[in-house]
Amino acid sequence: MTSDPGSSRRPPAGAAVLREDVTEAIRAAVFEELATVGFARMSIEGIARRAGVGKTAVYRRWKSKLALVLDLVSVFAAQGLPAPATGSLHGDVRALLEVASHALRHPVASQVIPDLLVEAARNPEIADTIKAALLDSQQGVAALIVRAAVERGELPAGTDPDRLLDVVVGPLYWRLVVVRGDLPKGYVDELARGAVAALKL
Repeated sequence: MTSDPGSSRRPPAGAAVLREDVTEAIRAAVFEELATVGFARMSIEGIARRAGVGKTAVYRRWKSKLALVLDLVSVFAAQGLPAPATGSLHGDVRALLEVASHALRHPVASQVIPDLLVEAARNPEIADTIKAALLDSQQGVAALIVRAAVERGELPAGTDPDRLLDVVVGPLYWRLVVVRGDLPKGYVDELARGAVAALKL
């Protein structure tokens, strides 16, 4: 009986087989290094040491520390913000606030993104990646909420979805990431009412 040649197929000689557990260990080390020393002082050597691997293992996956950090941001952003569909503008805004407040408490948002925003002012590649990974996805969610509200007659046609992000995510980012304060009891409800009122002006 002739065996299936495909069953004994091996990777071509010299092909790198990247272990996923090593990749995840390196990503975790990148986050820890960023949170500890910041992007400017972060090094491939420090990342490798923290991950318990050699520098070669890092360079097999990413060509530079910038590529590493951009990958970290992209992986975080890929989780995305789900578009709420509660049946009302207030419900959708309230649900978006809950999800956004949870996301902004994530260590990547609260510790890493602020440092990267400083670097983005000097590095267009970082700026473009942050915009594509974070802003573009949020704009898509905002557009869905506004479109549904317009169809229900809750908002006038032509309402700018960016205003939704301004009045919803802006205050949350300021309080949770910049000020690093807790949200007072009832804050989310109050902000939802205020955001809806502002959108209707």
